[in-house]
Amino acid sequence: MRKEKARFAARYLSKQIRQSWNPVNVIAPLCLATAVLSAPAMAQQQTGSIKGQVEAGDSTTNVAGIEVTATSSVMPKPRTATTREDGSFTMPFLLPGEYTVSFKLPNGQTKEFEARVLLEQTSSINFVYSPDNTEVITITGSPFVTTGDSSLTNSFGAEVIQSLPVGQTYRDMLKILPGVEYSENGTLGPSAGGSGADNSYGFDGVDLSMPMFGNLSSEPSTHDIASVSVDRGGAKAIGFNRSGGFSVNSVSKSGTNEFHGSLEYRIQPSSFSATPKDGVIQDTDQSWIIASVSGPLIEDELFFYGSFYRPEVDGSSKETAYGPTKDYESERNEYFGKLTWAPTDDILLNASLRDSERTVSGSSIGEFEADSVSVGSESNLSIYSVDGSWLFDESSLSFKYGKYEEDFIDTPDVQLTSVVPSLGGTLDVARLDEMGYFNVPGLRDDAELTNEDIQFNTGALPLINEYGYIGDDGQRAGGGGVGAYSTYNRQSFERESFELAFDTEKALGDTYHTIHVAAKWEEISEDLVRLSNGWGSIKYVGGVDDEFPGAYYVADVQQMSLSVDGSETPSIVSTSETINFEINDTIEHGDFTYNIGVLVSKDTLYGQGLRENSSNVSGFENAPGHEYEMYSTDWKDMIQPRLGVTWEYDDESTVFANYASYNPNASSLARAASWDRNSRATIEVQFDEQGNYLDSGAKPGSSGKFFADNMRPRRIDEYTLGTTRALSNSLMLRSHVRFRYGSHFWEDMPNGARLYGDYEGGSVPADIAAKGLYIDNLDELRAEVGGSSYVIAEVDGGQTKYWEWSSELEWFGERTYVNASYTWSHYYGNFDQDNTTTTNDANNFIGSSYYGDGRGRMPWDFRYGKLAADKPHKVKVFGYYTTDWEANIGAYFIFQSGEAWNAWDGSLYGFSSSTSRFAEPAGSRRGASHWQLDLNYTQDWVISDYTVKFRADLFNVFDKQTGYNYDPYVTADSFAEPRDYYNPRRLQLSLIMQF
Repeated sequence: MRKEKARFAARYLSKQIRQSWNPVNVIAPLCLATAVLSAPAMAQQQTGSIKGQVEAGDSTTNVAGIEVTATSSVMPKPRTATTREDGSFTMPFLLPGEYTVSFKLPNGQTKEFEARVLLEQTSSINFVYSPDNTEVITITGSPFVTTGDSSLTNSFGAEVIQSLPVGQTYRDMLKILPGVEYSENGTLGPSAGGSGADNSYGFDGVDLSMPMFGNLSSEPSTHDIASVSVDRGGAKAIGFNRSGGFSVNSVSKSGTNEFHGSLEYRIQPSSFSATPKDGVIQDTDQSWIIASVSGPLIEDELFFYGSFYRPEVDGSSKETAYGPTKDYESERNEYFGKLTWAPTDDILLNASLRDSERTVSGSSIGEFEADSVSVGSESNLSIYSVDGSWLFDESSLSFKYGKYEEDFIDTPDVQLTSVVPSLGGTLDVARLDEMGYFNVPGLRDDAELTNEDIQFNTGALPLINEYGYIGDDGQRAGGGGVGAYSTYNRQSFERESFELAFDTEKALGDTYHTIHVAAKWEEISEDLVRLSNGWGSIKYVGGVDDEFPGAYYVADVQQMSLSVDGSETPSIVSTSETINFEINDTIEHGDFTYNIGVLVSKDTLYGQGLRENSSNVSGFENAPGHEYEMYSTDWKDMIQPRLGVTWEYDDESTVFANYASYNPNASSLARAASWDRNSRATIEVQFDEQGNYLDSGAKPGSSGKFFADNMRPRRIDEYTLGTTRALSNSLMLRSHVRFRYGSHFWEDMPNGARLYGDYEGGSVPADIAAKGLYIDNLDELRAEVGGSSYVIAEVDGGQTKYWEWSSELEWFGERTYVNASYTWSHYYGNFDQDNTTTTNDANNFIGSSYYGDGRGRMPWDFRYGKLAADKPHKVKVFGYYTTDWEANIGAYFIFQSGEAWNAWDGSLYGFSSSTSRFAEPAGSRRGASHWQLDLNYTQDWVISDYTVKFRADLFNVFDKQTGYNYDPYVTADSFAEPRDYYNPRRLQLSLIMQF
């Protein structure tokens, strides 16, 4: 075991050294930039656009050929266009920012207007021209930017983000998105009509969703963001949006022709925070150092922007139910750099690099855990982005390249190097806290104890007296954890993508077409090594668990730790590849705009451990470490139409209808079904009362799996009907109704699950039973290459439904901004990706979970009902006001309904394990609703060329620590009690200097 851990560390160190000296990492961005100039046929940038029309005041006035020029501090060179025959113009690929747009009119006059450009949105300027007079008859340079890549879109600039009490990270920023639930999860994303694992998150066009799991994995700071855009529904076939939830993109700040710099120091000492309700007492001090500098490298041509971000967290005096624990420390250094280059007026290039390193010690000690179970961790993140565009005539070519790399290493603070697990070995039951992580049992206290309950309690009581914590009544209690952290973990994730796009505009008769054609290639991968610390995780089952006959203790051990001959077990490498094509035509005809588009995709999953062999029935033979094509979808099954129509019945006022289909691409099956899991599974090792070895076997489903035939990919069909109305030049109303239907969910299922018939607590519906086995010849296939008795199959009747009605008011004043929204929704069905296991705020498998894992967990076992993310009412109001005394006051208010949840009880189905076994219809209960108010105040002092700012952010002003994540285990003492609470009131103070 000690040798294996040394090899584990050496492998990782060697990989880091090789990567850091790899010349490809140094020269690749330069080669890409050079390639743009020689072959600039390339996908969309991180930009917005301005369009509009100069209308003729009379029939004799010519409005064609008018020169339009847009200038901004963020653009190295001005962008020009000329009006068409009808006076219309378009200026694409503009970096987000404030623009001055000038028109050189035929009568010699020059008219200028101000416009704000936001990410992936189009601003409009329209006016009537006559040689004697120019009259602005519509909203000019309107602040309401409503034309984006979807019908339900919002964009916010840096001013909005920085003027609100948002927080420092990308995840914090999500709370301002209208219609999206407010969430304080650390891993699982918020919901807005789909699973929290089905959202997509972009930074400079690079997808930050964790490969295989879909959650937001990295955390760039908000101070770098120039603009953010969110598409919640009604997507066009632009941008390759396959999100089953919502899609967020953001663009970083750029340099200008002037040098600027900023230095901020922010603090949140423990004395600035109210006492949390989560039961863990800890003094936590937090601080942030944020610095940035920008300017020109070549005036009017090449700009740079760079930043440094260092958050620190120091936790001391922490106490759990077991007493004081070690200090917690987290340190992170993040560097970011960006170049913006305009070698000509018609070519624009951006290249950025983000690198972050984090170290954590004293982590993962829960409320009912001992100090010794802590873990230390290291993580390294790199994000590369290069994009560019070339404009010519009425067309453009663009490209986008992105790469994301992230490595994690978890190392137990207490390393049990003297405990070497082996099949046939013994467990020292007199020193369970030195064998691994021991889950201290609780006593069974049912009203009528059975003989099995009495036997269980007889063995559990001395364990509780030895390893339990002192409860409120002064007696020893079970349910805690002692020993050491159970696992060594090293994961390396990578995502690489490349896009090419062609856009053109054409007038055909009395219609005007904006045509977009693009292709995208993407590959994601995970490299995993996982070893057990000692015997891993140990639990007491008391000799009465039907799943482990005669066993008193069961240890979950990583198979990589059970090498028989001393040889090293290779890591598991899982990969998937996606190819997408999209074409979209936006057709303007009078007051109507039609959108006709389609996105077509193909996903291929690659596992490890098999090699093709055509002479075998399965088509494979065993080949540990060898990559094989696991499953590939058909193009015809992933045709995603995007259709819409908009009627502009008045200026800035519309009625619209959309249909869109999405095939979400988040999936864990490349690893979850990989054949090499047969030799890298989690092994359940069983011991008798004295700790002698009895038996062992892989956890159900924890091995390679075959796929059922004729599966259709997971699909979301969406229908949207809405309206927008400009109530004034400063006030916009948006309202819509939306319905989403999810189907064709994939999960691992026992091959014979449809043949369960009538069983204790449930019964297979007749129409499903009639379908028989998922794979008829599975036994024959397994006889050749082994594998699991579970298979990957479509969930019979699996479905989700989501209804939403939402209204939003947005007001832009001279010194004021307010956004207020109300959303009613109903989210229900029988497949809940966000409620598949005990800890759902985690990177859980998509496509291989507890769902469908035998009796009590099948789709017909009380699964139909409200889903966990069903929160019917959401009210969000946020905004800011700039005072006469150079100060800014920001506010954010949220009210939302509590989560839907239900009880779990395995005894209803004849099992002692209640995990994910519903005892009542899904969502039968609802947690408490939550509301909170956040405030901030910023005071500016201008001293010569410098600006000094003092800022105070007060979060959760009224200290509303509402509980959530309710304990569903009927047999637990904490049943129906919240396991988490919203963060307490806390104050952050910062001092900023800018030049």
